[in-house]
Amino acid sequence: MMAAACARALSKVARLVLDTPTCRVTNTAALVPKISMRCQARAYGTGGAGFRARTLLSAPVRGSGRVLGCAFLLGGGFGLYQTVKLTLQRHLAEEKSDAPELGTDLKLTLYQYKTCPFCSKVRAFLDYHGLPYEIVEVNPVMRQEIKWSTYRKVPILMVNGTLMKAKNDRGKDVIEFGNKYWVMVRDTDADHLYPGKDTRKEEIKWRKWADEWLVHLISPNVYRTPTEALASFDYIVREGKFGTFEGFFAKYFGAAAMWIISKRLKNRHHLQDDVRQDLYKAVNDWVLAIGKNKKFMGGDQPNLADLAVFGVLRVMEGLQAFDEMMEHTKVKNWYRRMQKATQQES
Repeated sequence: MMAAACARALSKVARLVLDTPTCRVTNTAALVPKISMRCQARAYGTGGAGFRARTLLSAPVRGSGRVLGCAFLLGGGFGLYQTVKLTLQRHLAEEKSDAPELGTDLKLTLYQYKTCPFCSKVRAFLDYHGLPYEIVEVNPVMRQEIKWSTYRKVPILMVNGTLMKAKNDRGKDVIEFGNKYWVMVRDTDADHLYPGKDTRKEEIKWRKWADEWLVHLISPNVYRTPTEALASFDYIVREGKFGTFEGFFAKYFGAAAMWIISKRLKNRHHLQDDVRQDLYKAVNDWVLAIGKNKKFMGGDQPNLADLAVFGVLRVMEGLQAFDEMMEHTKVKNWYRRMQKATQQES
């Protein structure tokens, strides 16, 4: 942009010099006050009369104006070349300095609750792609570990110590994206990731299904009875980050509260009296959608839908609901393949 402006300015000045006729001075006093350099917005020729007369009377002879113009163009062209060269070098240097350092310098830190389905989805993605990361388990009561963040929920994934933020059109930070299910990739990568005609649509459909339906089946199933609720909170306290008093309070009072809340969740999401049947149907629908001829929804390799469903179901491992799901549905083979793919053998 700056180079283009310089080029236009040089062109105008050179054209002015080349088109200037041979000076024929008849009245120096009348001519001098009218001489100006518009490109600098300053009037010249404001010195004494003797200075003005000498300047005009020393005007070049016929033809020398064109020589001067050519010289000006050559000199200006060289200067323009240097300007463009330096500008490009500076631009490339800025791009290089702004580019994130990936590879061995990449440091990821995940702030999570281990039993949170959405945190488990993030871990599944990182595990599958072999990205090393550190885990900071957040105390769900005090949440001191994320007191620095205005976003008081988990998961939070830090990249090289920086919280990746996005802004809307008004400059405000946003945490929800309207197109969060659409993955922007290059055409060559898209052909590899989505080889089939409807592969991308299917991935988006089942990712939404995992967030809008499957995840709502977890709480009613793991807190289905007082015994299951107590076992679930025993697991939560054991795997989470609680103090002694907090753990005791969470285990017994939390279990009682969540058993009551699970009944409300069952009514809110219009589940059957036996909520296990909704869980069984959901995972069987998922297996049926994959089909008999594919290992994963993504084909020979998991796609984002596989990782999302696996991440949600994984939080039930070790609980009665998980064991019964594996026994009474057809999800076992797919689930074992996902464990192997994410290198999370249980």
